[in-house]
Amino acid sequence: MTAVESPAYVPGHGLLRGRTAVITAAAGAGIGGATARRFLEEGARVLISDAHARRLQEYETELGREFAGAVASAVCDVTDDAQVTALFDTAVRLHGRLDIVVNNAGLGGTATLADMTDEQWSKVLDVTLNGTFRCTRAALRSMRETGGGVIVNNASVLGWRAQAGQAHYAAAKAGVMALTRCAAMEAAEYGVRVNAVSPSLALHPHLAKVTTPGLLRELTAREAFGRHAEPWEVANVIVFLASGYSSYMTGEVVAVSSRHP
Repeated sequence: MTAVESPAYVPGHGLLRGRTAVITAAAGAGIGGATARRFLEEGARVLISDAHARRLQEYETELGREFAGAVASAVCDVTDDAQVTALFDTAVRLHGRLDIVVNNAGLGGTATLADMTDEQWSKVLDVTLNGTFRCTRAALRSMRETGGGVIVNNASVLGWRAQAGQAHYAAAKAGVMALTRCAAMEAAEYGVRVNAVSPSLALHPHLAKVTTPGLLRELTAREAFGRHAEPWEVANVIVFLASGYSSYMTGEVVAVSSRHP
């Protein structure tokens, strides 16, 4: 099939004006980085975080040239609860309160189940699922004190669909989906909404480094539009879930995908 061209970039409309947000794994050109830029374009004040200090500083500097005074950064490894606590303390210190949290940190890899080591399994689960748990817990502790907020988790279509070599990642993302639904039920009494996005194939340099060209071609061919998503297209859905346009949505996992069966 002939691939459908990527659409034109959507300009900001002030949907998050005056809101404060924390975005994890936000350094660079992936979904987290695209979400940080989209949030700033929508008027939010953003604290970006990542475990990679150099890339994080470079991206903060880049964004700061366009959005001076609206972006700050804090290094955080989501497998370390002390660092997670420090991240959210920093957000409150800088902005007085926390309105939005985007849990984007995740770790992939490819290994068949029969040959997978305990370390491979545990590392993916610790970053992708346990890291989302730690950040969601910290966010809820802050948001219940101020009475409101939004949490958006990054899941994956692999939480629903089978793919060889992805048992650890798929299990972690399915766990993120279940965590999202349960957290939403608990958070409702605080006026906090918790939802998730579930992308299929959003191509960026980091993904290209850990995936073979052949597999990328195969996955792209399965998409109904015959192309991968741009990271900012996923970020647009995260903006929607973080904004007032989704005020009656919680516990939902929204597919950002054109993939056919």
